[in-house]
Amino acid sequence: MFDFSKLELWFATGSQHLYGEETLRQVAAHAEEIARGLQLPATPVRVVFKPVLTTAESIYQLCLEANSAASCIGIIAWMHTFSPAQMWIAGLKSLRKPLAHLHTQYNEELPWPTIDMDFMNLNQAAHGDREFGFLASRMRLNRKVVVGFWRDAGVLQELAVWARAAAAWHDAQQLKVARFGDNMRNVAVTEGDKVEAALRLGYSVRGYGIGDLTDQFAHISEGEIDRLTAEYDNVYELAEPLQKNGPQRNALREAARIELALRRFLDEGGFKAFTDTFEDLHGMAQLPGIAAQRLMADGYGFGGEGDWKTAALVRSMKVMAAGLDGGTSFMEDYTYHLKNGGQVLGAHMLEICPSITHDKPRAEIHPLSIGGKSDPVRLVFTAAPGPAVNASLVDMGERFRMIVNQVSVVEPEQPLPKLPVARALWNPEPDFQTAAKAWILAGGAHHTGFSQALTPEHLEDFAGMAGVEFLLIDSQTSLREFRNELRWNDAAYRLNR
Repeated sequence: MFDFSKLELWFATGSQHLYGEETLRQVAAHAEEIARGLQLPATPVRVVFKPVLTTAESIYQLCLEANSAASCIGIIAWMHTFSPAQMWIAGLKSLRKPLAHLHTQYNEELPWPTIDMDFMNLNQAAHGDREFGFLASRMRLNRKVVVGFWRDAGVLQELAVWARAAAAWHDAQQLKVARFGDNMRNVAVTEGDKVEAALRLGYSVRGYGIGDLTDQFAHISEGEIDRLTAEYDNVYELAEPLQKNGPQRNALREAARIELALRRFLDEGGFKAFTDTFEDLHGMAQLPGIAAQRLMADGYGFGGEGDWKTAALVRSMKVMAAGLDGGTSFMEDYTYHLKNGGQVLGAHMLEICPSITHDKPRAEIHPLSIGGKSDPVRLVFTAAPGPAVNASLVDMGERFRMIVNQVSVVEPEQPLPKLPVARALWNPEPDFQTAAKAWILAGGAHHTGFSQALTPEHLEDFAGMAGVEFLLIDSQTSLREFRNELRWNDAAYRLNR
């Protein structure tokens, strides 16, 4: 899926030579202890102590080293004493890695009986961090600000969320997306500026004819297909026609061939996300269903109908969610249940990731009324109930915009025996009408990245690193305020441009 263990966050402590060598030795000892103590929950990213920064030259050099270090995904900055912020200008201007500003203090409590001016000179984060904060704001830097005692669970959790976003941002800078075919014809929202995406988000989107994929079929042996279909037999409940000696067993073998070919193509090309479309299937017997589902379960991003923005977003969400409870998937707002205040049934033709269910998926085969190909094999299941987020990345012309809706997944009130696709039923926050109106006013797409593992904070941190507009629809959303936010954001982005 994704390995955090080789990644590092660098802990940079600001001070100056004004206070003498003894004070600087204490600053270094405290900073090293804090760096060791920042064990971020469920995130095996290492926090690495760096020597205390006391000059503009040392700060600049550290930022250059961070930029070039393949293992460094970001810097956590803290001012133990007062660190005159003009020393940070050149370094911060050059920094290309995400920045978190930890506003903390080595000691949790004041030593009331013994506090003196030596203590005050040593422990100056209260105004040292404000000096740093002013400069970062003056420079219009995107950064995460975390406030509180460094051992507190809440502080560690905020940093862990940011670290996951930084890991996804690190991954995005080398993210290659393979597009088999083009967008679904005449669809607007799945289009976008790939050059701007490379500049802004790091994504490299590369188009291929479907023949480039089907060429891989010649390299897939019958033995490989035998082994993969045996895996299907063991891992999933198979519908009777797909079982050994079943009348449509060959369709399962063809699905296995497609999965093997896709994996080979993606792995050989270094791709971590891909798209396809039912309108471009020349040379293929069926639309990839179970193949796309299983690749997503292994951490690949996917987008239907050529939707490369959602494919890349799903990959980034997979990285952020790695190791957390709950799954992450490509999703689509498909149809509504307008009773019970209004509910959304999310699904797609075939391609929903099985990581979002607690049940054993069932492999089934059914006709697909579009595409003109043989019946495709797919995994059928219902998403597990609980909180989740839906996220959409859209191209607004002069900028990218991310829209996120907090939702609550629920069990369907009745069985769905004739719906042969994976699905999720949810209640959007704050309510159906407000959420749908806000989503439509913001231009949110029908395709989304759906996650039970992530919170809006993960996605907001990621959007901040990318300089992407972020809009949240949750329990606090008011349509009047949301409309105003859209107007203010339009004005702000046009002025900044």
